[in-house]
Amino acid sequence: MATSIRLRRMGAKKNPFYRLVVCDSASRRDGKAIEEIGYYDPTKNPHEIKINEIKALEWLHKGAQPSETARSLLSQAGIMEKFHKSK
Repeated sequence: MATSIRLRRMGAKKNPFYRLVVCDSASRRDGKAIEEIGYYDPTKNPHEIKINEIKALEWLHKGAQPSETARSLLSQAGIMEKFHKSK
Protein backbone atom coordinates (compact mmCIF):
# COMPACT_ATOMS: atom_id res chain seq x y z
CA MET A 1 0.00 0.00 0.00
CA ALA A 2 1.50 3.30 -1.10
CA THR A 3 0.90 6.08 1.40
CA SER A 4 0.88 9.79 0.87
CA ILE A 5 0.86 12.86 3.10
CA ARG A 6 -1.66 15.39 1.90
CA LEU A 7 -4.27 17.92 2.98
CA ARG A 8 -7.88 17.17 3.91
CA ARG A 9 -10.21 20.15 3.53
CA MET A 10 -12.37 20.99 6.51
CA GLY A 11 -14.29 24.09 7.53
CA ALA A 12 -17.24 25.93 6.10
CA LYS A 13 -17.85 27.38 2.68
CA LYS A 14 -15.33 30.16 1.95
CA ASN A 15 -13.66 29.46 5.31
CA PRO A 16 -11.14 26.69 4.63
CA PHE A 17 -9.25 24.76 7.25
CA TYR A 18 -6.95 21.87 6.36
CA ARG A 19 -5.69 18.83 8.24
CA LEU A 20 -2.41 17.22 7.25
CA VAL A 21 -3.15 13.50 7.01
CA VAL A 22 -1.44 10.27 6.01
CA CYS A 23 -3.64 8.16 3.75
CA ASP A 24 -3.59 5.53 1.05
CA SER A 25 -2.60 7.20 -2.22
CA ALA A 26 -5.67 5.76 -3.99
CA SER A 27 -8.21 7.24 -1.52
CA ARG A 28 -10.24 10.38 -2.15
CA ARG A 29 -9.16 13.86 -0.99
CA ASP A 30 -11.53 13.85 1.98
CA GLY A 31 -11.62 10.07 2.37
CA LYS A 32 -10.56 7.91 5.29
CA ALA A 33 -7.13 8.74 6.69
CA ILE A 34 -4.66 6.44 8.41
CA GLU A 35 -3.45 9.16 10.79
CA GLU A 36 -3.68 12.93 11.28
CA ILE A 37 -0.32 14.58 11.82
CA GLY A 38 -1.16 18.29 11.90
CA TYR A 39 -3.23 21.16 10.58
CA TYR A 40 -2.98 24.32 8.48
CA ASP A 41 -5.22 27.36 8.89
CA PRO A 42 -4.84 29.84 5.99
CA THR A 43 -7.55 32.19 7.29
CA LYS A 44 -5.48 33.52 10.18
CA ASN A 45 -2.90 36.24 9.71
CA PRO A 46 -0.14 34.99 9.69
CA HIS A 47 -1.03 31.49 8.53
CA GLU A 48 -1.09 28.94 11.33
CA ILE A 49 0.76 25.66 10.77
CA LYS A 50 1.04 23.01 13.48
CA ILE A 51 2.61 19.64 12.66
CA ASN A 52 3.56 16.78 14.99
CA GLU A 53 7.22 16.51 14.00
CA ILE A 54 7.76 13.01 15.41
CA LYS A 55 4.82 11.50 13.53
CA ALA A 56 5.70 13.32 10.31
CA LEU A 57 9.32 12.12 10.37
CA GLU A 58 8.18 8.59 11.21
CA TRP A 59 5.89 8.47 8.17
CA LEU A 60 8.52 10.01 5.88
CA HIS A 61 11.00 7.31 6.98
CA LYS A 62 8.35 4.66 6.28
CA GLY A 63 8.15 5.93 2.69
CA ALA A 64 5.08 8.19 2.65
CA GLN A 65 5.25 10.64 -0.27
CA PRO A 66 4.06 14.20 0.50
CA SER A 67 2.00 16.11 -2.07
CA GLU A 68 3.46 19.38 -3.38
CA THR A 69 1.46 21.48 -0.93
CA ALA A 70 2.21 19.15 1.99
CA ARG A 71 5.92 19.22 1.10
CA SER A 72 5.81 23.03 1.14
CA LEU A 73 4.18 23.08 4.58
CA LEU A 74 6.65 20.51 5.91
CA SER A 75 9.51 22.63 4.57
CA GLN A 76 8.13 25.76 6.26
CA ALA A 77 7.99 23.86 9.54
CA GLY A 78 11.61 22.67 9.07
CA ILE A 79 10.71 18.98 8.96
CA MET A 80 11.95 18.25 5.43
CA GLU A 81 15.41 19.57 6.33
CA LYS A 82 15.58 17.28 9.39
CA PHE A 83 14.38 14.37 7.26
CA HIS A 84 17.13 14.88 4.64
CA LYS A 85 19.81 15.27 7.33
CA SER A 86 18.77 12.06 9.08
CA LYS A 87 18.94 9.95 5.90
